[in-house]
Amino acid sequence: MRIYLVGGAVRDKLLGRPVVDHDHVVVGARPDELLAQGYRPVGKDFPVFLHPDTGEEYALARTERKTGHGYHGFAFHADPAVTLEQDLARRDLTINAIAEDEHGVLIDPFGGVRDLEARVLRHVSPAFVEDPVRLLRVARFAARFAPLGFSVADETMALLRHMVAAGEVDHLVPERVWAETRKALGEAQPSAFLRVLRGCGALRALFPEVDALYGIPQRAEFHPEIDTGVHVEMVLDAAAGIAPGDDLVGFCALTHDLGKALTPVDELPRHVMHEQRGVAPLRALATRLKVPTEHAVLAELVCREHLNAHRALELKPATVLKLLTALDALRRPERLESFLAACLADKRGRLGHEHDDYPQADYLRRARGAAAAVVAAPFVAQGLQGPAIGAAMERARVAAIVEMKLCNI
Repeated sequence: MRIYLVGGAVRDKLLGRPVVDHDHVVVGARPDELLAQGYRPVGKDFPVFLHPDTGEEYALARTERKTGHGYHGFAFHADPAVTLEQDLARRDLTINAIAEDEHGVLIDPFGGVRDLEARVLRHVSPAFVEDPVRLLRVARFAARFAPLGFSVADETMALLRHMVAAGEVDHLVPERVWAETRKALGEAQPSAFLRVLRGCGALRALFPEVDALYGIPQRAEFHPEIDTGVHVEMVLDAAAGIAPGDDLVGFCALTHDLGKALTPVDELPRHVMHEQRGVAPLRALATRLKVPTEHAVLAELVCREHLNAHRALELKPATVLKLLTALDALRRPERLESFLAACLADKRGRLGHEHDDYPQADYLRRARGAAAAVVAAPFVAQGLQGPAIGAAMERARVAAIVEMKLCNI
């Protein structure tokens, strides 16, 4: 029995990045041998075990054979005769197909170390095309490693295009698409995720609502980048800097301008009512991918209300309260923070505006604090009942926002 550290742990150690998960492959062993040593089985499709002390994953070396379409269309074979190289050969990218033995010696049959040094994402073998999830994984790794200078190898991009042309992406289940997308939205440069998917044709197949934004012009005085698709890429990257790792804010950034693809041609480059037009495609995307409720709800609020946030300093106090109420911000200040992060990303996701101030955010926070300080008790003490209490509280909250605004002029 030989045990090797494999995959992301080896890759990230070589890149000098923090190692989160330690995965191991076990060569020359049978399940009963690991069970006898106290390992706990967890794998359903193939033998994976948890170490009795560390809880880290140990998988028996295995090969896989394509038997059908999609992620589940594989037959796995785990046997003591399966070699380390055979196990590494079934992996997606060369940088993920490096192993390390107990002495720290690297086993690198597919040139993963060379590709790490060259900053290249390259497939291990032609069998890459057999698993459509790998297409999304490559795009996600591009989002993670783009800040380090990584790019996708030309031959790998060619394989991605082949997979799309062959209809493999049509067999991706919504849960897997969302799982990979959610991770990508939490990476350092999520715009790279869109660029890879668009470059191979998968964005049109999986996210037609987003793909439709490319080529749609915006007014140059407000959006020097002009192209709406480019704007969304910039907003995504701004969101990643404002709220690192926050896929909720990332999803709001991704979908905030979907309505611009529906602007009548004779109105371009103006986008009047794009906030309202964006709701239908956003709901369609969220439903199709089975996006979590909070993501879908907040994204719709950002879509509908982001221009009101930008105009917050000019809004009437009653309209400010209406915005805060729509966000449920009085009860959920954390939702207001996510909303403001997405709106700030929209503000900064424009060419030449990457460092703009956003005083609207602090203003809305203070307005929220002033409104939330108004409670029902005094009105109940006055003898008000039912709807009268709510009406009185609303008037008092508007007055509190007025006073807050006057005190800060």
